[in-house]
Amino acid sequence: MNRLAAGLALAMLAGPAMSAPPEPAGFHGEPYRSPVPETLAGATVLDLAGLEDWRAQGAVLIDVMPQVRKPKNLPEGTLWRQPSHYTIPGAVWLPDTGYDRLAPQVEATFFAALDRLTRGDRAAPLVFFCKADCWMSWNATKRAVLRGHARVGWFPEGTDAWLAEGEDLVPATSP
Repeated sequence: MNRLAAGLALAMLAGPAMSAPPEPAGFHGEPYRSPVPETLAGATVLDLAGLEDWRAQGAVLIDVMPQVRKPKNLPEGTLWRQPSHYTIPGAVWLPDTGYDRLAPQVEATFFAALDRLTRGDRAAPLVFFCKADCWMSWNATKRAVLRGHARVGWFPEGTDAWLAEGEDLVPATSP
């Protein structure tokens, strides 16, 4: 068999290449649940073991999953009960802070929360997450890096990996 034929046969056995997308220059919008890059410039990408290491070092874990909103145009008289959000134990929930574009007030609230959680120390370790293949945690992490936070971790596998490991989630708290 010649080299070309051997290479083609090997490629066919390996199946289609599933490569992660490159980092975008800016923030990423819809669809938020889609494959994410393997890197994030200025941040440390963490797997489950890395997350545990950072937790042991006192990192603040920040869940950025959005809050479920009351559906518009519910029939009159429909009762709406805000669903609970569950997250990794010890994490703080900063909902709606992972979108590609944040209203100035939401961005200011996000940065104020980071200041409170780190006591204004931009060298304090922060770890952002949501679910696997979720750009919201990537966006929030990038936003913290661009703001000048020096020790920023990104846990791209999020709560999905946590649950897959057999760990429990707890009701979320906001600062």
